[in-house]
Amino acid sequence: MIARVTLELAVGREFDYAVPPELAGQIELGTRVEVPLGRRKALGLVTGVAEASGQTHLRPILRVVGGPALVTPVVLRLARWIAEYYCCPPELALRSVLPEAVRRPEAGWRQRLQVRMLPAQGPFPKLTSRQKEVWHVIEERRSLPLTELLELTGATISTVRRLEDRGLVEIVPQIEERDPYGREQILPSQPLPLNEAQARALAAIQQALDNPEPGNETGPEAGGREPAGSSGLPRTFLLHGVTGSGKTEVYLQAIAAALARDRGAIVLVPEIALTPQTVERFKARFSTGPLRTLVAVLHSHLSAGERHDEWHKIRQGRARIVIGARSAIFAPVQRLGLIIVDEEHEPTYKQEEAPRYHARDVAVVRGQMERAVVVLGSATPSLESYWNARRGKYTLLVLPERVDQRKMPRVRVVDMRQATRAERGVPVFSPQLREAILQRLEKREQVILFLNRRGYATALQCPRCGYVARCPNCSVALTYHRAIAQLLCHICGERQPAPSTCPTETCRDPAIRYAGLGTQRIEEALQRQFPRARVQRMDSDTLKRKEDYRRILGEFRAGRIDILVGTQMIAKGLHFPNVTLVGIVHADLALHQPDFRAAERTFQLLTQVAGRAGRGEVEGEVIVQSFTPYHPAIQYARRHDFEGFYEEEMQYRAQLDYPPYSRVALLTLRGRNEDKVKFVAEHVRRELEQRLSGWSDLKMSGPAPAPLERARTYYRYHLMLRTRRMLPLSRELGAWLTGAALPEDVLLTVDVDPVTLL
Repeated sequence: MIARVTLELAVGREFDYAVPPELAGQIELGTRVEVPLGRRKALGLVTGVAEASGQTHLRPILRVVGGPALVTPVVLRLARWIAEYYCCPPELALRSVLPEAVRRPEAGWRQRLQVRMLPAQGPFPKLTSRQKEVWHVIEERRSLPLTELLELTGATISTVRRLEDRGLVEIVPQIEERDPYGREQILPSQPLPLNEAQARALAAIQQALDNPEPGNETGPEAGGREPAGSSGLPRTFLLHGVTGSGKTEVYLQAIAAALARDRGAIVLVPEIALTPQTVERFKARFSTGPLRTLVAVLHSHLSAGERHDEWHKIRQGRARIVIGARSAIFAPVQRLGLIIVDEEHEPTYKQEEAPRYHARDVAVVRGQMERAVVVLGSATPSLESYWNARRGKYTLLVLPERVDQRKMPRVRVVDMRQATRAERGVPVFSPQLREAILQRLEKREQVILFLNRRGYATALQCPRCGYVARCPNCSVALTYHRAIAQLLCHICGERQPAPSTCPTETCRDPAIRYAGLGTQRIEEALQRQFPRARVQRMDSDTLKRKEDYRRILGEFRAGRIDILVGTQMIAKGLHFPNVTLVGIVHADLALHQPDFRAAERTFQLLTQVAGRAGRGEVEGEVIVQSFTPYHPAIQYARRHDFEGFYEEEMQYRAQLDYPPYSRVALLTLRGRNEDKVKFVAEHVRRELEQRLSGWSDLKMSGPAPAPLERARTYYRYHLMLRTRRMLPLSRELGAWLTGAALPEDVLLTVDVDPVTLL
């Protein structure tokens, strides 16, 4: 028997090894093994099994690592597809599907010593008063951790050992699972009544669960790309529901339907910050009753031990529901029946380093491979997903109204050009927003203020000589953080002390000033203008520990915070009935970026933030401050008109042949010598033009400097390829990359289906 092994080392191919007789029953697809490699040893994964090999004198596998197969055959297939489609080495794809906490040879369960009471054997022995005291605690509890017993009684371990010697107790190691939410008090919840639109959506999903027959999708990814070669493809649903329309309740009842059919479920959320609230809802629903199951959580903020234990709960079949960020799509759920991708439009589902997969698209592929139903949910779907629904590749389910007939919030757009003229400078708050905040505070209602930029000011400028403090490593201005009196680069982390005068030798003007807004400045302005209001800022600067997010939102929910200021982490998924006003301080931030998705992102963000208002009994109000108030993205968001925005934006995409009318592969070359990077980029274009000369619909743009021309000391050039047939192009690019000869000091990355062009 021969095993084909993909090593964890970056070598880009499989190696054949002989399976020794003593390991014959332990080797299967997905088994982790240790093998000889030259004069050293290496870890790898069995990715193929054969009876014979074309090689001779095969060396034997040394040992099995970690017991039974860790990667299921379907997830192994998924990793192969990711490697091919996203142009990355197979070992990188395999590393993504198996967390490091599980891969490590020393990874294991945590064990603690447990003291257990034993049945009485013969006459009760004579004990000292100290031993009796300890014995009474054990007798009452029957079993408890040794450390807890010692804390309760103040005894030493020798006292407990003497009780063990007398046959009264046993001290045994016991696995203690590290549950990141184990201390939470969860109150069980019951299914809520559904309105007509929710009931229709649930019925369609249940029907697909009952009848996993082929749908009419033509491909696994968001753009209707090429099939993955699997048969029996079920439906993928796009659940388009306005904010507050009850999508989560549809998810919960759909999962209940999957569990009732003995199928498991994966729920993806776009932000780690959203996970605690989601976990609470799902644990409350499935902590009791006939469908009771463990709910596992997978995301990068878990400790290595927590991630190990959560992953194995899933692999053992004890946790039938998995909630997590993008990497949770690889969870080894047994009999997977349902995959839910909440807020499917979010760019955080795209991984920024290799393998640069998009978890939403991978979810669709895995659903097809496992005959599972996939539900993509959003109030503002990506144009690619909505395009697929319009063309019949996905089934569109619509929730057009908020639950309980609650009204959508009233949105007012304030022209900040007029406010600037009236106040002879750019104010933080327009008169309209100031008055609205005051009214809500007087009524003891809550306010959310949104600005997607942290720090105090976005630039340090000298009005006399024009100096701007810039990062020495990146082509961006440094951001001023007042609390620490430093200038920071949010790309590379560069830190500089904030100067009190202009640093230019010939100037030294003390009138140097800070321009632009950040969340710190918003917080300061609120404290100055509303001194009695309880203000809390929430951005990556204030969330230092993993429990900070839950603590702040808990205080906000309890009414101990009046105004919550934050970045995009407060823009989606949060439900606070007492929030009646949302202020969007600067709506234009993302609108003028050199990216064809700028308008789409702005529309989505404004709509999502606005949706936090008016989710209780009081009608909500949203005030949008903008310097381009008549831009279509802002006006359509003001009217909650997704269809109108979609129709107008698609005309622009069609004219320029941008996605979803085509697919994009973005090649980025980077190095520390700008001229050399440009030269190599031009060479790459010539090579690809020659190799792809017969490609009928290929469009190649560039090379050109990237919008972010320099990052972390590297100059960057872009080459963009557009086609309607991405999988064949990925194969061509992968084959070319294998033999491409590039200078060692110029790096090339390929990003298939990028979500940003910066």
